Amino acid sequence: MRRLALLSCVAAMPALATPALATGLEIEIAGEAEGTVVIDLLEDVAPRHVERITTLAEEGAYDGVVFHRVIDGFMAQTGDVEFGRRGGDMSMAGRGSSELPDLPAEFSDIPFDRGVVGMARAQDPDSANSQFFIMFEPGPFLDGQYTIVGRVTEGMEVVDAIKRGAGQNGAVIGQPDVMERVTVTGDPEG
Repeated sequence: MRRLALLSCVAAMPALATPALATGLEIEIAGEAEGTVVIDLLEDVAPRHVERITTLAEEGAYDGVVFHRVIDGFMAQTGDVEFGRRGGDMSMAGRGSSELPDLPAEFSDIPFDRGVVGMARAQDPDSANSQFFIMFEPGPFLDGQYTIVGRVTEGMEVVDAIKRGAGQNGAVIGQPDVMERVTVTGDPEG
């Protein structure tokens, strides 16, 4: 098992699908936060990571996965398809990945602003797999260090309502919020 963590005590995540068809995600969230978050995926910026996220979403791998690490004023992390399932052992959440291989970094010059979605990874820049995070506030210390895969275009108020974690690591105690269903949205013209 490996422990995923952002350089400043948080982690980032990966993606997978058919970039020509995958333009976004709709995430139905339940818990303290209730509602739908729409994410515009940036296929031109991080094609391999977007492909990964969309592949996992199309397989239903993200359905029922919790937000296991949530740091107020920073970000909400989810996507541990191995250990982060609702009803699982939350002490392991954040350490897992998918059965697919890790991805090489696809860094860009896009800043980590509010609503930006980045891939979680371990210390190795080429270790992103399935976990991702959504920024509550700008995090310029992440710029050029983590792969950006998208940005929230609707439902940021839902993201803002996600149950916060405790301590420096932001581990969620008790019942975490969950991604009930994650759907890939296609190009309406494609």
